[in-house]
Amino acid sequence: MRKELFPGEQVIVVTRPQPRTLIAPALVFILVSAATAFACAWILRGGPARLIPAATPDWTPWLLGTCLALAGWVLLAYCLPRVLAWHASRYTLTSQRLIARHGLWRRRDQQVPLAAVRNVVVEQTLLQRSLRSGTISLETGHPGGAVIPDVPEVMTFRDFILDAIEELPQDDMQDDMQGGDALHGPAGWPDDRREGGRDER
Repeated sequence: MRKELFPGEQVIVVTRPQPRTLIAPALVFILVSAATAFACAWILRGGPARLIPAATPDWTPWLLGTCLALAGWVLLAYCLPRVLAWHASRYTLTSQRLIARHGLWRRRDQQVPLAAVRNVVVEQTLLQRSLRSGTISLETGHPGGAVIPDVPEVMTFRDFILDAIEELPQDDMQDDMQGGDALHGPAGWPDDRREGGRDER
């Protein structure tokens, strides 16, 4: 990441999406492993011969191999890609940008200059509130904006963003506002007119 920084740019925080997306792969891993162990023990105890009289002990290696192959296929096809995709996703906040990278094989790279941010919105579901995560929407005055899903410790991350925006040079903020569209408003707005300020509670 340091090789991609602009001159004078510093990394503030690096994090990954909230790992709640790994709950389903973890449950599948546990259930498949338990079911495979039970099936292998059942095969070794001669269970197939009681169900199918024609099943001889010669079938045991083949049945064990089939059972292990099915379990391995489920783990490799379902669990592993999701774990790798989560591990490859990363949110990086620097003193000038917010960079969100998703995906392993097909990577999506989203970068938002902090000087263009006009409003920072945090949305949380009931589950996200219990996990202290949430979705951050950055409004830049242009259609679409940027949405960063499942940010861990979302309120702290939002405060980091607002602090980084406040520490930007005022010349950069004014240049960006003058170069934007009419939705950005006049360049002479004072700092206290910028939306998304820190909550004072």
